[in-house]
Amino acid sequence: MYPQLEIPNTLAAGPGPGNTDPRVLESFARAGVADHMQADVTRGMMESKLMLREVFGTRNIHTFAVGGTGFSGLDCAFAPILPGDPVVVFVNGTFSGIDDLAIRMKASTPADLAADPMNPKPDNVITINVPHGQSVTGEIVEAALAEHKPMWAFMAHWETGSGRINDLQGFNDACANHDAMGIVDAVSSLGISDFNIDDYPAVTTWASCPQKGILALPLTYAPVSFNDRVIDLLKKRGCYTYVHNPILEARHWGIIDGKDVDTPAYHRTHSGYAVASFHEALRLLLQHGRAQKAADYAFFETGLRQAIEAMGCEVTSNMTSLVVCNLPGALAGREKELVGACRAEGFGIWPTLSEPVQVRVGILNQLTDAALTDIVGRLADAMLKMGAEFSRENIMAGLADYLASR
Repeated sequence: MYPQLEIPNTLAAGPGPGNTDPRVLESFARAGVADHMQADVTRGMMESKLMLREVFGTRNIHTFAVGGTGFSGLDCAFAPILPGDPVVVFVNGTFSGIDDLAIRMKASTPADLAADPMNPKPDNVITINVPHGQSVTGEIVEAALAEHKPMWAFMAHWETGSGRINDLQGFNDACANHDAMGIVDAVSSLGISDFNIDDYPAVTTWASCPQKGILALPLTYAPVSFNDRVIDLLKKRGCYTYVHNPILEARHWGIIDGKDVDTPAYHRTHSGYAVASFHEALRLLLQHGRAQKAADYAFFETGLRQAIEAMGCEVTSNMTSLVVCNLPGALAGREKELVGACRAEGFGIWPTLSEPVQVRVGILNQLTDAALTDIVGRLADAMLKMGAEFSRENIMAGLADYLASR
């Protein structure tokens, strides 16, 4: 027999997942063994969908959560795309690139898949590549949609692979101008940035994840929201999936025939443990307050950014939960070495997953003075050990002054 697996506590200071709040873990562990249609489990699901509408800032009735990671939510969001549908996809990092691949697979004909099963390139999907480290602008979206006139358009809101915020208003406006149905990957922004999806009516579909802004346990539920235009389309032509079918998934959350009902219909087995922890994570987020949480992220990211720049790094990101940077000249090219050394010490920072290799340091669920001080101190120690030249004392004093200014 293998020995019992023991995974130690680590400081997750990367792009996500973040360290789970103890109250969420407690809710997970405290849940009794209940069947997936037991009254308290379904009540938790009904309350969670209502909290999700508040988190999203929407009246979309088809707002619920998909079992799994953010990719499960995105797969549900892409389910209405059928082979041959014209799509324009905007890519400016690793994860929007994976989304692009998923969309190309959904929109491929059998002939397209047969020509390249793992990386199909259907003519009906146009990929607009924006250089790493740059944002997708409204001008870029407008030009592409004006030229290609697609049925669907896709963009990540915050691209974690490069740490860039993309132009949501510009994307919405371009979709409205050209009658495209917008799909947005909000995996890295929901629960961190303060926005209401109903302010962007041309974006018909939204998907997020459980392990970043929501900070439920990873592998619980990925939030999604569909407006009536997508649901009406699905009613007319359907989609090629059962599990991630937006209409069928919604039935288990008590959303049937476009209305909230008291008795949900069975769709698939849900875990009482997952429901309990997801429910508590949503309660925590709403107790914190969306606006206050967004302001807290902005404040602490500024402190982290200033400290990292004082260490000689060049910051290229503009997200408020993550700093993406190039190491100073003497350490250039040793990004993976730095990340590996930090992770060996229980300090979980990340490299970028595509070229050019950069360092990613995040603050998910680390919105306290003590937590930020710990992150900066650990990073400073690791860089100095590799030969960086700066005063740790000055770095920490500068951070302390910044935190005291709040």
